[in-house]
Amino acid sequence: MWTRQTFVEFPDVWVGDADFENARRLTDANPQQADYRWGSAELVHWMSNDRTPLDGILIKPDGFDPSQRYPLMVYFYERMSDGLHSYQTPLPNRASVRFSFYASRGYVVFIPDIPYEIGYPGESALDAVVPGVQSLIAQGFIDPDRVGVQGHSWGGYQIAYMITKTNIFAAAEAGAPVSNMTSAYGGIRWQSGMSRMFQYERTQSRIGGTLWDERDRYVHNSPLFFADKIRTPLLMLHNDEDGAVPWYQGIEMFVAMRRLALPVFMLNYNGEGHGLGRQPNQEDWAIRMQQFFDHYLVDAQPPRWMEEGVPAVVKGRDLGLELIGKPVSEEGGVSGERGATGR
Repeated sequence: MWTRQTFVEFPDVWVGDADFENARRLTDANPQQADYRWGSAELVHWMSNDRTPLDGILIKPDGFDPSQRYPLMVYFYERMSDGLHSYQTPLPNRASVRFSFYASRGYVVFIPDIPYEIGYPGESALDAVVPGVQSLIAQGFIDPDRVGVQGHSWGGYQIAYMITKTNIFAAAEAGAPVSNMTSAYGGIRWQSGMSRMFQYERTQSRIGGTLWDERDRYVHNSPLFFADKIRTPLLMLHNDEDGAVPWYQGIEMFVAMRRLALPVFMLNYNGEGHGLGRQPNQEDWAIRMQQFFDHYLVDAQPPRWMEEGVPAVVKGRDLGLELIGKPVSEEGGVSGERGATGR
């Protein structure tokens, strides 16, 4: 007895012989999927800026026509191409886009792999992701003016770094990003009480030394110091009980971009941690992220929370989700310089 799955096939229960012959499906647990647009997943390949061959997943919507131009949603963490056959239920979740949901709405979704060089994690992401996006644009079915990017935690950091170096993205969401490695280095992980120094010197952040030994690397890899180069509208999710990445990292990035009069939005769900645990908040977040990307990537009208913000004193009572104004293509520029807080 086993389950099997693909991006399209729900993991039903199957039985068969010990050599997997004469297989038959026992369950049909997700018949409602037949009523919805879904998509298909495939492996794609390209070369990084340093000529390293890379893999990624490309998800195309149903009815994909290579002669048309589609909006592109990019999502990454480190290496995810081994998830080619993973089934993803289109439910709101803790922090990230749902691939099947965005594909069902006409987006192409790209999930690239990233290899890393010690000392240059931000540059490593840039050197892997941007050539991957460019390789898709060169094939003619991606609209180069409608490319979005989304990631959380380590993915959020990499996005915050990349938008200081490239304007290839029309909109970006960076969840719980480290924006300033010099201040983050001297902090603690609030949930465990551990010093944050270990992860910068030796583990995921990959700087490779102390702040005093590698001061230039810490500054070079900190998006905050280069925020004046950003031209991409940025949405951040950072909650006030985040035990992994202190939410002052999001605040530093938000106030810097506000000071520079750049389009930035920050959502804070009170009492939530590194990701959203409460279903109402997950649903609210999924709606706001969809509204943000739809506005910048498919010319949808902006919601009121993006145009006016939601003051903290009315959070939970005034959601500001209704759409107002004109699509961005009719306005002739970006909107939303006031920022917002979520429920």
